[in-house]
Amino acid sequence: MDLIATLQCADKPGIVHAMTSSVLAAGGNIIENQQFTDPVTNTFVMRTRFETHSSLAQAHQVLSDGLSQFHPRLSIRDNSVPKRALVMVTKESHCLRDLLYLLELGELPIEIPLVVSNREDLKDLVQSHGTKFVHIPVSEENKVAAEAQLSQLIKSEAIDFVVLARYMQILSADFCRDNANQIINIHHSFLPGFKGAKPYHQAHDRGVKIIGATAHFVTADLDEGPIIEQDVAHVTHSSTPEELIALGRDIERRVLAKAVKLYAEDRIFIVGHRTVIFS
Repeated sequence: MDLIATLQCADKPGIVHAMTSSVLAAGGNIIENQQFTDPVTNTFVMRTRFETHSSLAQAHQVLSDGLSQFHPRLSIRDNSVPKRALVMVTKESHCLRDLLYLLELGELPIEIPLVVSNREDLKDLVQSHGTKFVHIPVSEENKVAAEAQLSQLIKSEAIDFVVLARYMQILSADFCRDNANQIINIHHSFLPGFKGAKPYHQAHDRGVKIIGATAHFVTADLDEGPIIEQDVAHVTHSSTPEELIALGRDIERRVLAKAVKLYAEDRIFIVGHRTVIFS
């Protein structure tokens, strides 16, 4: 089996030795190994990919026993089984199109069993890719019921994480807490600039020299979650709002796809309010 183990705990001497010894005890051979200690919090994080003839349950037991003295947050999964993502959209299609395209190329190691939207604008696009489309209208009056339906879909479809691909609704604090560190959003700038309507027109009015996009985890605090990936492009005074929008779309889709891939490959660790990313 091709397994990925991720570990997070307080840093102490001997963790790496215990991990490598445990992998060996499970009949494993390490293919990739990355580690980092955060000097501020003394938090140690580690990602280890290894091959073994042991079963997932057997490997998990051996590693749990071998690392128990460090009281880690330990996760082991079968790398051949892709994570299942529920993608949420409204009416802008560029991020969704890119995810579906990369998925069909085999360049995105996930499954997208369904796409949920509060509108029906992208129904034909989703169904043309053979993907299930679910319309869940959202209003102030039905928001609680809509999120309850969404939570039921996450459970029934065995969803591992949620991707907001330009989903233009604010999720409730309760929903964010229930799905903490499992919802990825794409924001149209370096946070927290230019919130609200027509962000690229705001950027044009302020004469910005760079525009960018930020992928981050969703928290109850709007657009304040741990940052996963960012990118920028330089612009000049001659750039029109329409040109900024076109360039911004390109950055948004690339940044979101990168963040999704990092999450799918277990390369993201949350330490305090920030992330540690293994590339």
